[in-house]
Amino acid sequence: MRKRIAFRSLNRKPSHKWAMLRNMVTSLIKHERIETTVAKAKEVRYLADKVIGYGKKGSLHARRQAHSIIYERAAVTKLFEVLGPRYADREGGYTRIMKLSLPRKGDNASMAVIEYVDRPGEIRAARPPKARRERLLASMSAQNELGVSVPDELTEGEADLLTEDAQAEKSK
Repeated sequence: MRKRIAFRSLNRKPSHKWAMLRNMVTSLIKHERIETTVAKAKEVRYLADKVIGYGKKGSLHARRQAHSIIYERAAVTKLFEVLGPRYADREGGYTRIMKLSLPRKGDNASMAVIEYVDRPGEIRAARPPKARRERLLASMSAQNELGVSVPDELTEGEADLLTEDAQAEKSK
């Protein structure tokens, strides 16, 4: 019986598994979107969200903890200068896993795409964080009109989701 076993083994020895996951997190930070198997994506999600937490803290200790996971200096710099501020008002859920329809050719493994949400050029727009949504709904209601103008910090998908939320609240 598998009791109290926290992570998947991924059919690798622990040192190989953690090296692979660290490589994948480094690639995810560099490219913000990678294609891998579903099991690996679910394992990378844990580590990627943890690293974003370090980026949000921004302290020297957090930077050193991130260096212990991420292999490249440029990726750590991007984490603290780009990704940390991007997710400052989001309380979690920094990554998205989308399963692909076709399996991998060689071994028929189910494939997935793992990506950071709220990134430019994303496939599907994420729901805005609660703090940002409340702040923007307040500014929109202050204008006394739905959809008159959309604040600049919003993407098109977020604006659509906000107007749907506002209309749902108005109909209640």
